[in-house]
Amino acid sequence: MSDEFQEPGEGNSPAAWAAVIIMLVAFAIGTLAFCFDLPIIVWASVGLLVVGFIVGIVLSRLGYGVYGPKYTSKHH
Repeated sequence: MSDEFQEPGEGNSPAAWAAVIIMLVAFAIGTLAFCFDLPIIVWASVGLLVVGFIVGIVLSRLGYGVYGPKYTSKHH
């Protein structure tokens, strides 16, 4: 492979990890709340899902995304 080619990345950055973990927790809480018929908690988990998306965008713009200056790629 050439050194000039840059892979687009797999989203393996602190911003991506934070967003995905928050959204997975929100989805799990929402699923349990739906099973136990707790609509307020279901809607709260939908709000947490949106918060996870926003956290990912904010951290990416702060430099913790794949091409951000605060992110160092770890080659395997």
